[in-house]
Amino acid sequence: MHLNETTVLTSILQGLFTTYAERVKDVNKITNALIDRKIVAGQEEIINDHIAFRTLGVPNLGIASFEKIFLTHGYRKMGSYHFDAKKLDANWYAPPTEDLPRVFISELCVHELSENAQHIIKKYTSKIDVDPVDALDLHNAEEVIDYLHRPLWELPTLADYNALLEESEYAAWVIYNRYYLNHYTISVHELKKGLNTLDTFNDFLLDLGVALNNSGGLIKVSADGLLRQSSSVAEQHIATFAGGEKRSIAGSYVEFAERLPLPQYAHLPNHILTRAQRREGFETQNADKIFESTFTSQLKQH
Repeated sequence: MHLNETTVLTSILQGLFTTYAERVKDVNKITNALIDRKIVAGQEEIINDHIAFRTLGVPNLGIASFEKIFLTHGYRKMGSYHFDAKKLDANWYAPPTEDLPRVFISELCVHELSENAQHIIKKYTSKIDVDPVDALDLHNAEEVIDYLHRPLWELPTLADYNALLEESEYAAWVIYNRYYLNHYTISVHELKKGLNTLDTFNDFLLDLGVALNNSGGLIKVSADGLLRQSSSVAEQHIATFAGGEKRSIAGSYVEFAERLPLPQYAHLPNHILTRAQRREGFETQNADKIFESTFTSQLKQH
């Protein structure tokens, strides 16, 4: 992941990425292949379009809690989205400097779920009676990294996980995986010519044996045609539940984004285009399908 000078914020981002890359084998598979093709010299040359996190909309947690970490370090809230069918809300945040990734934080609208699903979620989260972020020194990178990787509630039972999975696959993902980085995103348009379009990059991924999320098509395209996204299918890992029961579940995945120039800048050569001259923000329709990278329907491709 491309980061410049070391600050508390870059240390937090690097700490998150290190654990994420250890859990998602596709990260190093893709990076090593790009190095072999001489597209990049190393991971640090890959521009990270955005990182994403999933949260639960319950008291003392959710977006209102989570966003404090990034707002403290200069991120600015830019836009909000709602996903009716998946019962989700989301915000995105612009970084303080352009060398840093955007942040996308989503939240499950727990109150919209069935009484049984609400009961299961609250059984684990109701003991959190104050916002845990308020107790952190947000200028201590190690403390923040530890917080994002440690359990905030008891290990769920397999029965509870399965019950949530039937109603909301997002809920099941969060109840077990918690705040692990859900995905990071390769800025495809920033790569060297030959792999700097999503069409060619997807072919490259498929040749590597990377399974791609095909919900809504391999490439999800915004209404204006300027934001194109694809993603790998989440890797599965054997999870141990309360009582020692085990089951294969979805972990995290990798996303790929191509931001085309705004119409007034379409004539400019690719290498001189700035972030401000390209399509910014996100698209509800695209993100709705990207969420499904962790869904059972996609995992069947593995």
